[in-house]
Amino acid sequence: MKAFQIISPLHTVLKEIDAPACRAGEVLLRIRYVGFCGSDLNTYLGRNPMVRMPVIPGHEVGATIEAVGTDVPDFLRPGQHVTVNPYTNCGKCAACRNGRVNACEHNETFGVQRDGTMTELAAVPWQKVVTADGLSVRDCALVEPMSVGFHAVSRAQVTDIDTVMVIGCGMIGLGAIVRAALRGAKVIAVDLDDEKLEVARSLGATCLLNSKTEDVHARLMEYTGGLGPDVVIEAVGSAPTYVMAVQEVAFTGRVVYIGYAKSDVSFQTKLFVQKELDIRGSRNALPEDFRAVVRYLQQGHCPTNRLVTYEASLEQAGEMLQRWADDPAKVFRILVKF
Repeated sequence: MKAFQIISPLHTVLKEIDAPACRAGEVLLRIRYVGFCGSDLNTYLGRNPMVRMPVIPGHEVGATIEAVGTDVPDFLRPGQHVTVNPYTNCGKCAACRNGRVNACEHNETFGVQRDGTMTELAAVPWQKVVTADGLSVRDCALVEPMSVGFHAVSRAQVTDIDTVMVIGCGMIGLGAIVRAALRGAKVIAVDLDDEKLEVARSLGATCLLNSKTEDVHARLMEYTGGLGPDVVIEAVGSAPTYVMAVQEVAFTGRVVYIGYAKSDVSFQTKLFVQKELDIRGSRNALPEDFRAVVRYLQQGHCPTNRLVTYEASLEQAGEMLQRWADDPAKVFRILVKF
């Protein structure tokens, strides 16, 4: 079967590999769509410190069940539209013992520490299959990135009395915007691109800030009555936005980082203490975050067509990665269609 592989920075190949067997406890998936994640772009550019190359990318999955092995529950049946929880957990480390399996010390994510799903078929443990009845198989590929944003909102403990600023309106940031709005918070969206900001508005953001053309601090003070946002969720992963989050959050506020900066970041650490901040990381997503995204998408209110910038064939996957690298600000998601 065909598979797309990143061999080394800026070097990709389409190759033939053996089709997987469907063993006991596994589900064989016919891959229909796979989304390119920001981590895949960083792998392609040689900026992903966690990847093991060469690697087959792909952990944002829209698939149909091809077959089920023995010892698989009856609710999983051939033909169903599903997505995949692409993380592993060891069950023994501190994170797993605390029930936070998304942050397992020994996690291996599809397409990062192990080969992913940019292949025609994939066999996965049945426990990692997420059913999505009523969703198109294409929209199933949007569940995982949105779930990462949903999880960040849970980490921030957002409620209906909060004002939440989300920095970065890519797929993960948009997921955070959706869940914060669903929880009744006022949501401020920050990005460099006006089109992305308009999509953020359609998903629940009530204040839009273009950090390229506007004075973010002045606008925030105006919108929040001089207090600053109660919560800042950073979904970019750059040194300037890491610093912005701490500078702009309100006193006693919460800062949640999803992205990770690719270089060292210098902070005025007095703000940590002076503002008595809660500063938290947010990694991957929990099974309940996946279920929450599926339920949200099942309601049919999300403009999913606006979240997909390009659909491409497997043969065009390398070209699409380069196109994203050339103009990252204009891309929401690239889906590879099988």
